[in-house]
Amino acid sequence: MDREAGCREVGIEVWRKSSRSNNGGNGNCVEVALTSSAALVRDSKNQAATLVVPGWQAFLDAVKRGDLSQV
Repeated sequence: MDREAGCREVGIEVWRKSSRSNNGGNGNCVEVALTSSAALVRDSKNQAATLVVPGWQAFLDAVKRGDLSQV
């Protein structure tokens, strides 16, 4: 199974590139994908190394409420 198919299996439909990536033209890009329970972050040059940030939705909800004591 290829990596993109594997990502779709766990609910990751789209990897998005940061609009701030590659400003220097050096090919450095950060990509983010959101699931219902986490945010995933990876370097576009090293897609196998993915950082999983659990509790992403809870973090966003706390920020929206202005409840920064929960962050």
